[in-house]
Amino acid sequence: MLVATPIGNLGDISRRAAEELRGADVIACEDTRRTGRLLAHLGLTARNCIVVNEHSEERQIPALLQLLRDGKRVALVCDAGTPGIADPGERVVASVASAGGEITIVPGPSAPVAAVALSGLSLGRYVYEGFLPRGGKARGERLAELALSPRSVVLLESPHRLERTARDLAAAFGPRRRVAAVRELTKLHEEVFRGTLVELCERAGGQGEVVLVIEGAPKTVITDEDILSELSAEGPLSVRSVADEVSRRLGVSRSRVYKLALNYPQANPEIVE
Repeated sequence: MLVATPIGNLGDISRRAAEELRGADVIACEDTRRTGRLLAHLGLTARNCIVVNEHSEERQIPALLQLLRDGKRVALVCDAGTPGIADPGERVVASVASAGGEITIVPGPSAPVAAVALSGLSLGRYVYEGFLPRGGKARGERLAELALSPRSVVLLESPHRLERTARDLAAAFGPRRRVAAVRELTKLHEEVFRGTLVELCERAGGQGEVVLVIEGAPKTVITDEDILSELSAEGPLSVRSVADEVSRRLGVSRSRVYKLALNYPQANPEIVE
């Protein structure tokens, strides 16, 4: 049984979730301390809890399968939200399903879904991407791919990496692409920022994991010819300055403009490297 738990406010626990936790023979959880606080809120003792987190999930699977074969009722929870959605649980579910076991769920809180609802963006379609690759070629390729998607993009980010990610997003998506940044959902200091990616770069401080909802690529496609036309209107500037200015004006990625501007001096000698 997968049991969704509150993402901040313990009052969001559902009656059915409480009943399932009360009736479980074993509760598989990320952190016994976090789950212990939830159980105490429900008037339950933290008994028969086993740790199933990102480090232990794989090795705990045989024990969980044996518990199920023995007829035990196992509830799988994560620290906050729905197990398997940017949290441990995916491998457990796959293994139980492969073994022919029964899996049910008590649906409930989910930070990505809550952030989408709060974003204020037009979200006929969106894609949940979770965390971006930390760096290197994989990060650049993922950003370039997502920048062209007509669907809104939902990302997760930690507070200490938010500033860097905001800068990377502004460079890839264009500084004027709209974004909603939601942190501390359902808690006392819940915060929702709505603005552009370049504005997010200036407001990237704070505490708590952040959910980013970035609007999809505009239907009006900016062609290379459009960019070259803007480049021709610039005066004697460096490639870097031209790229910054045209990127800001058109709302396209700086890297795209920069690549075109590097070759542009042949046509406009006033643009210098």
